[in-house]
Amino acid sequence: MVWRLAGPSVRSDAEFMVITLIGYRGSGKSTVATPLAAKFGLKPVDADTEIEAHMGRSIASVFEDDGEPAFRMVERDVMATLLGRDGVVIAAGGGAVLDDDTRTLAREKGPVVYLRADGETLAARIGGDAATASRRPALAGGADPVAEVDTVLAERTPVYEAAATVVVDVDGRDVPDIVAEIAAKIWRRPAGYAAGAAE
Repeated sequence: MVWRLAGPSVRSDAEFMVITLIGYRGSGKSTVATPLAAKFGLKPVDADTEIEAHMGRSIASVFEDDGEPAFRMVERDVMATLLGRDGVVIAAGGGAVLDDDTRTLAREKGPVVYLRADGETLAARIGGDAATASRRPALAGGADPVAEVDTVLAERTPVYEAAATVVVDVDGRDVPDIVAEIAAKIWRRPAGYAAGAAE
């Protein structure tokens, strides 16, 4: 499937577009999704919120009670449902694109935007988010959040880079600037462009 968007005034293409934001927790996916969706006339969707609504409990509790493999199965199914919609910007969970089918489907449906941040930025943001501890589990089995970020980020970075069709660095930047870069990278693609290598 091809995706395209010639410019901000072209609604006929945008109405059927799916933009997937990927990256580590704390990279700003949920924050960026809303203004990015508004720019394109799309609807923002937070995958973690959808998963919690589907399960009726927090992601952390699903990890604790059912284990990570069970959570990943639910995450894959919810992502498939979200990617089946038209006209949405999906803020994917940090581990969503670890699944091969999710990566493939996301790239077929539209641009996959990797919000790239370094470990120090991510650890600071996670530490400053009061909701993170209650909603999301530790992933590296340790109490040190910086060490956790460094460990898991090192494992996931190659996957994020392989999944992405667009890469945007977010360290030290405000949301409007990030949204503007994403929009510029998407708009400049010619009609009929098929999703390919990340920029």
